[in-house]
Amino acid sequence: MTPEPVHMASFDELTSPQVTKSVSACRTLVWPIGATEQHGPHLPLCVDSVLAEEFARRIAAELGGLTLPVQPVAARSLPQSGGGLSFPGTLYVRGDTLVRFLRDAFASLLTLPFLRLVVVNGHYENEPFVFEALDQLRQQGAAEGKEIFAFSWWSLVQESWLTAEFPAFPGWHAEHAGLTETSLMLYLRPDLVRDARPGHEHPPRNGVYLHPVDTRQTTHHGVLSPTSGSNAALGEKLFRHVTEEAVAMIRGGDGLLFARTRPDRRAAAQSGGKTRDP
Repeated sequence: MTPEPVHMASFDELTSPQVTKSVSACRTLVWPIGATEQHGPHLPLCVDSVLAEEFARRIAAELGGLTLPVQPVAARSLPQSGGGLSFPGTLYVRGDTLVRFLRDAFASLLTLPFLRLVVVNGHYENEPFVFEALDQLRQQGAAEGKEIFAFSWWSLVQESWLTAEFPAFPGWHAEHAGLTETSLMLYLRPDLVRDARPGHEHPPRNGVYLHPVDTRQTTHHGVLSPTSGSNAALGEKLFRHVTEEAVAMIRGGDGLLFARTRPDRRAAAQSGGKTRDP
C-alpha cells in the first residue's frame, strides 16, 4: 500500500507577496536535496530525489512547515558508493561547484524570516558538500538566529532497527539500489520499480578509492548490494522509522546550543520539559 498523499503548500507555490507572511507563520522550511543517478536496471534515475522529497514532505507536514523544490543535480557518483560514472544517466557537478551553489542558495534562504531550516539529503556523495556549504555560512555569521538541521535520511536509522530488519547490512555506502532503496521505492513509488531484482553479493569496501575500477566486480549492473527480500512493507517500516526519528530530533532540539537559539527551547532545557513545536 502506497502512502496517502500529503497535501500542503510548497514554497514555490507561494506568490511573492505571500512569502514573508507564510514563511514567518510556518517557521520551518524543509529542503530535499537529491540526485539524478543510475540505480541499476530496476530503479529509476530519480530514486535519491524521490526519497529526499518524500521524507521532506512528511517531516514538513508533521512540523507544519513548507517544502522547497527538490534539488536534482548532485555530486558525482563514486564507484564504491553509487556505481560510478560507467553507467549512463547520472548527472553531476564537481564538488567545488556544488559547494558554491549550495552556499549561495542557503544564503538566499537565510534572508527569509523563518526559524528553522531542515535539509534532507538523499544522495550519499552530497553529504560533505552540504555540510561544507552550511559551515562556511556559519563562519560568516549568516546563520545567526536560525536553527539548522541537515542530515542524510539514512543517518537517522537506529542500529537496533538495522539489527532487527537487516542483519547482513553492507554499510550505507554500499546500500545503493539494494534492499532499503528498493523497498522504499516499492512503498512510495511502485509504479517506477521494474520487475528485475539484480543483487550484488560482494559489496565494495567503504573508504577505498580504486583506479582503474572494474565495475563488473564492484557492482551488478550498477547495483552494489543484495536486493533479495525487498518489499513495500519493509519500505513502509523504514519510512516511518526515519520520519519519526527526524521529527523527534528536530522537535527536541537535539544537539542545539539552547542559549544561542530560542527562549522557549532554552526554558525547556533548563526545566527538563518537552519543547514546544513552533
